[in-house]
Amino acid sequence: MKWDKKFEKRLRETAPFDPETQYAVIRSSICTGEKVAGFKNKTDGHFTEVMLIRTPEEERKFREIYGLESVKVEY
Repeated sequence: MKWDKKFEKRLRETAPFDPETQYAVIRSSICTGEKVAGFKNKTDGHFTEVMLIRTPEEERKFREIYGLESVKVEY
């Protein structure tokens, strides 16, 4: 995937992150190993999918775009 500033800006606009009401999470399938990064609502548990994670570089870029030091993994 090509990472450019326009893509990063569009990603932040279409999937905004509010640390007061959400936390970052990567959902990982125990069957297929597929990983999806997104945000989970602290109140009702609603998951908002942001992007598919196929490589460690994509996970690092997700953290960089949203200014995250770490991301919780859920199976």
